[in-house]
Amino acid sequence: MSTEVASTTQAPPVLEVVDLETRFHTARGVVRAVDGVSLSLRAGETLGLVGESGSGKSVLGRTLMGLIATGGTTEVSGTVRIAGQAVHELSGRQRRKLWGPKIAMVFQDPMTSLNPVRPIGVHLTDPLRLHLGLSRRAAKERAVELLDRVGIPDPRRRLEQYPHELSGGMRQRVMIAVALSCDPEILIADEPTTALDVTVQKQILDLLGSLARERQMATVLISHDLGAVEGRTDRVVVMYAGRAVETAPTTELFAAPHHPYAEALIGSVPALDAPPHTVLRAIDGTPPDMANPPVGCRYAPRCNRAQDLCRDQMPLLLDTSPGRSVACHFPVSVALPDVPEVPDGANEKETV
Repeated sequence: MSTEVASTTQAPPVLEVVDLETRFHTARGVVRAVDGVSLSLRAGETLGLVGESGSGKSVLGRTLMGLIATGGTTEVSGTVRIAGQAVHELSGRQRRKLWGPKIAMVFQDPMTSLNPVRPIGVHLTDPLRLHLGLSRRAAKERAVELLDRVGIPDPRRRLEQYPHELSGGMRQRVMIAVALSCDPEILIADEPTTALDVTVQKQILDLLGSLARERQMATVLISHDLGAVEGRTDRVVVMYAGRAVETAPTTELFAAPHHPYAEALIGSVPALDAPPHTVLRAIDGTPPDMANPPVGCRYAPRCNRAQDLCRDQMPLLLDTSPGRSVACHFPVSVALPDVPEVPDGANEKETV
């Protein structure tokens, strides 16, 4: 039995996550946006996080960064270790020292992530001066190099421009340059191609891939676009309603998904060789209300394989083969290992 996203390499992990939960207390009840996710990531690996909107991918990414403010109506539990340091045990000042040199994030909307009243150069030079101690002149020269590296023409002139003067693709490249400015060990890319045209999407994804290989940087690629993930990641975590429902090496997942939800996601991707007017496949139903999720498997109301057991008992994430695991009572084309019977209520979390 395992609740960890297994890795096939033996290098020590640069990122370790154990039973991570992020809960929001709302007027309608407690929303478990991230509900017991565990994973590890090693230098040079790229991990894909996929799932429909609302599955918890972006909240997981922000929780890994330590950007979720705890206290009051928000709670975070579990462990996130970056370079051996437990992020949520650090003070705000200690946590900020990790941002840049250890972990960085590319947000999905650069127009709202970049300060509209500050020039591009300031966005780049501030972290260089703060974390690396560079002088103003050295930071400016480094900023020019970074903009040139991410493919922005006439980089010295761009330092004086403001975000609104750049196109969407160029703003996203600036965000990548900012994230990479301090040579982080871990990069989280949250929907980095949102609202970009297809050509620019490919350029951005290719750029991220080449930079990760060049720097041996661990990367988490968050996306609902399976095409973006298929050829650019080593392993994939499929998330549904805040939980990891399947983990696998990328090639194995796309060749033979084990969870019905993963199978449905892959099956909904249009085939380029399909004849004209082919009806696109869609997943029936809608994601659950996370303030009042169904008892048992959260995918059961939409699953054509669901049985009474699925509606009564939450499935555990079990290893099916080296590097693969699935949380399903009746997975596709695989037999689950024998496990001890779970007592009634043992796999249900206490009400917060």
